[in-house]
Amino acid sequence: MRISAGISLLFLCLSCYNVERNCNDFKNGTFEFDYTIDGQEKTGRFTREGDLNIDYYEGKVDSSSVRWINDCEFILKKINPKTMSEKEAIHMKILSTSNDSYTFEYQLAVKKANKPLQVERGVARKIN
Repeated sequence: MRISAGISLLFLCLSCYNVERNCNDFKNGTFEFDYTIDGQEKTGRFTREGDLNIDYYEGKVDSSSVRWINDCEFILKKINPKTMSEKEAIHMKILSTSNDSYTFEYQLAVKKANKPLQVERGVARKIN
């Protein structure tokens, strides 16, 4: 009886918690994020304005189109893909926001047959 009452109380407390999501504040601007490649920590930067996203990383510039699904989700698709993997669209979802950053997750927009869907997370900081 005590266990079910404790679980009920925990569920009640957690169900009242709302994650802040002011996604419109992050539709446009310049952002930075950290990522790891081969165990080495790096910082990338991108600028998003309207339906265009420009990535700056490792001395390269790359552009993608942005198609918003709703205020907190959008699809990124490379404008000039050079490989088959770059032709695949990415589904981005803003999970939570703060004053100057947002937590996001991303995955392929279309699941490949016989492959598990890989979902990654990150944090982007608005710098302008």
